[in-house]
Amino acid sequence: MARDAGALVELGRRVLRLEAASLRDAADRLDESFARAVELLAAARGRVIVSGVGKSGLIARKLAATLTSTGTAASYLHPIDSLHGDLGIVGRDDLAIVLSKSGESSDLFGLLGSLQRLAVPIIAITGGADSALARVAQVVLDAGVAEEACPHDLAPTSSTTVALALGDALAVALLEVKGFRREDFAALHPGGSLGRKLLLRVGDVMIPPGRPLGPESTMRDAVVSLAHDRGLAMVVAGDRLAGVLTTGDLTRLAERDPGFLARPAVEVMTRTPKTASPGDLAAAAVSTMERHGVIVLPVVEDGGHVVGVVHLHDLLRAGAV
Repeated sequence: MARDAGALVELGRRVLRLEAASLRDAADRLDESFARAVELLAAARGRVIVSGVGKSGLIARKLAATLTSTGTAASYLHPIDSLHGDLGIVGRDDLAIVLSKSGESSDLFGLLGSLQRLAVPIIAITGGADSALARVAQVVLDAGVAEEACPHDLAPTSSTTVALALGDALAVALLEVKGFRREDFAALHPGGSLGRKLLLRVGDVMIPPGRPLGPESTMRDAVVSLAHDRGLAMVVAGDRLAGVLTTGDLTRLAERDPGFLARPAVEVMTRTPKTASPGDLAAAAVSTMERHGVIVLPVVEDGGHVVGVVHLHDLLRAGAV
């Protein structure tokens, strides 16, 4: 039976509100069991085996992927396949996370028995606090919901959302405990845009410093350097950066001083310019440019030794943002 757009939107809102309420309830119920689960995961010497069947199995796969991408070796193991040879991936130093809405699925029993024989600790994410799964687990995280978002209260919806969120909470708390850094994440995602942003450094993009000006240089000299070096002229004393000039500085000076070409560059330069160092994240250099309204930065090291310049266009082409 056809429904108008407003009715469909309201149905969608109902689902989102029900699932949001389930997440709030789960957050309110979270207790010391969660801390024990994180401690077990952090102490595990082997890998994390994540398992579940049906919709819970799909959530388990996602949790295994999240753990792996945040520095914890994890594998998904189907409970049925575990009885037909795949149990070989489980070692005695491993830890298992098993997800089940009811905790009573008969498909889990063979795997649970095998995990017990191997003395593998089990963390249960389940809505069945007194279930068979809960009884064999070292830690139980309550994933129960008052009702599914399905109008018949049948299809796993609110319950899978809560299980997913509890898995994310475990993974995030665990990476904090392990001291997992942005750079570590990038190293595990070298092919993605985020990896490029986190691994790309100013030193990878900068170009040689071009034609620096000396303290005795005039604005006539600066015009040549600005044209040659793409809008930035650096004034150096020895090999240290003393200041910079931009095409904007040149334009403003020319508008008010007809004899600007004879002016000493040191009278016009910015003496405390924004700079970057070769080891800075390229994305951080872009952020500096955006905050201060510039498109090029001198690159310095060792207290002001000029080693290059970095341009916004080059950073954008390199994928820094």
